[in-house]
Amino acid sequence: MISNWLSAVLGRRNIHYGWVMVGVTFFAALISAGTVGAPGVFIVPLQKEFGWSTAEISSALSIRFILFGLMAPFAAALLNRYGLRNVTLTAQLIVVSALVLSLGMTQVWQLVALWGVVIGIGTGMTALVLGATIATRWFAARRGLVIGVMTASVATGQLVFLPLLASLTERFGWRLALGFVCIMLGVSATAVALVMRDRPSDLGLRPFGDEGTEPLPAPPVTHGSITSVALGTLRDASKSSAFWILFATFFVCGASTNGLVQVHLIPMCLDFGIPQVQAASLLAAMGIFDFFGTIMSGWLSDRYDNRFLLFWYYGLRGLSLIFLPFSDFSFYGLSIFAMFYGLDWIATVPPTVRLTAQKFGPERANLVFGWIFAGHQLGAGTAAFGAGLSRTLLQSYLPAFFVAGALCVFASLIVLALSRQPKPQAKPAMA
Repeated sequence: MISNWLSAVLGRRNIHYGWVMVGVTFFAALISAGTVGAPGVFIVPLQKEFGWSTAEISSALSIRFILFGLMAPFAAALLNRYGLRNVTLTAQLIVVSALVLSLGMTQVWQLVALWGVVIGIGTGMTALVLGATIATRWFAARRGLVIGVMTASVATGQLVFLPLLASLTERFGWRLALGFVCIMLGVSATAVALVMRDRPSDLGLRPFGDEGTEPLPAPPVTHGSITSVALGTLRDASKSSAFWILFATFFVCGASTNGLVQVHLIPMCLDFGIPQVQAASLLAAMGIFDFFGTIMSGWLSDRYDNRFLLFWYYGLRGLSLIFLPFSDFSFYGLSIFAMFYGLDWIATVPPTVRLTAQKFGPERANLVFGWIFAGHQLGAGTAAFGAGLSRTLLQSYLPAFFVAGALCVFASLIVLALSRQPKPQAKPAMA
């Protein structure tokens, strides 16, 4: 197999195969980010072609966000049971099928069924849980950095795809832009099939940074159905106040990012006379700042108290959202917003994953994080629908941005209620 040959070649150069896993997952998540972020570009074209209201389109996206999150704990159980490659390929096949079918949709219920239900389930089968699983399974050191790099793929996906999709949509229509996304998903699936492996032991390796000599324990045997494993994890984790604090703060994270800004920033900019391609470029600029901000967050989370990192991330995000309505949507004002908001768009993920692993252990980290991520997407779904409803009923998105900013300030305060953990110790590791 290509993975065995590649592992041998990298081994001679003293490079761990875990970094290949990071690379292929980064690429797959980058393409997925283009799929998830695309509807923000398509809202106005769909309104013009079919006459659908913002609330109707937002309801489909809200369902997708919620299913995307609710699938996460079950996705973790699926990854543990059937392996990373099999689940990732199945998820990509589901998403491509839904996107191809949606090229011929003409009714709102078809939008809800395909973009809401099917794509919600397909993208939710991997979500951020895949990255968390690889970080905890393939790495004993530098987990925070790894999570930061893989999470930054979301920002890179926006940077690469949103301006391109906006330009394709403006010139050739939303169907051709959607077809381009399908082609890229096919390229991603090919890369996953060729090089993704389940565990380091499949290649005779130890996790990166693991300098031990004792034989690695056999992978834990999963008993019971996927549903019982996921629900059993929720039952056990819900007894801890740490779970509910992380769940609540990640709810706010989803409400203030994916559900609000990713979906509604472009149509809100159009309300203020900013062209669609320029608005998509604003999201891309945020992606540039977030790419570096999230990787830096991963580096910081390996070294500093993750509670205080989250305090600053949520606090600064809240202030930037409250500032946006006062920016006059000028070039200068939007540039300031893009910088401050972009730097910590998803910088909250590495500290949240590390806190989850600290509280619940590395073996159950992906399952528990799956439920915490469900909170993230419940927040995203709530904000996606709520902001669309605000636009339909009040003719303005601004109330939704004020509410999201206030929630971020609240999240920055409650995260300090988590008990302190010992400072992580750096471990020697091969390159």
